[in-house]
Amino acid sequence: MKKTMTARTTSGNRGRATAARAPARLSKATSRTGKPKLSRAEKSEITRNALFQAAAKVVGERGYDGAMIATITARASVANGTFYNYFETRQALFDQLLPHLGRQMLDFIKLRSADARSAREREERAFRAFFDFMLEYPEFYRILYEAEVFAPRAFAEHMNLVTKGYMRVLNRARDAGEIKRFSAEDTEAIAFILMAARYYLCMRFARPRGKSVALPEWVTKVYLKLIDGGLYG
Repeated sequence: MKKTMTARTTSGNRGRATAARAPARLSKATSRTGKPKLSRAEKSEITRNALFQAAAKVVGERGYDGAMIATITARASVANGTFYNYFETRQALFDQLLPHLGRQMLDFIKLRSADARSAREREERAFRAFFDFMLEYPEFYRILYEAEVFAPRAFAEHMNLVTKGYMRVLNRARDAGEIKRFSAEDTEAIAFILMAARYYLCMRFARPRGKSVALPEWVTKVYLKLIDGGLYG
């Protein structure tokens, strides 16, 4: 009889122990199926990006001179003090803003032109992608073209990044025999000519009265005629 009661007691204890462990297992499983908990580094990166995005909008609307820290932090929905966890001064933010957005622009263009079958097709896709980016992020125009005065370090870094990338593309096309009339020494000048074309075409045709609009298709065709008859002719 004692053996039977002991067996039942042991069985009951095991059942209670199993029941006690069940919620822990359930909680762990729920955690796996729910949203992953962000690390401190991930949270920090989210806040940093929020400040960049807010700064881009504010500078796009008010210019560098009118972009105050309080306005930027309010736009990013963070406390004023949080700003100084990421940037020592307002100028420190400005010195990083354009290169940060410039890398986004280059990624955008690269994605749009990655599967081009020729250098000529890549140039057309990159040209169209540049104006699509300007239409999607209209604040970029003011950030870029005021930077030479208000954030010269950022402007120099951005121009260096874009120029080197463009030169790599042109040199690959030349090495592949798709550009025949120009030497390696010509590449930098060509890159600046094509970059300047984007700037002035954007200023004249894609931002009438200071508002971003789609570049007219006839302007794109004129640009491509020039490319076909010159660079890839």
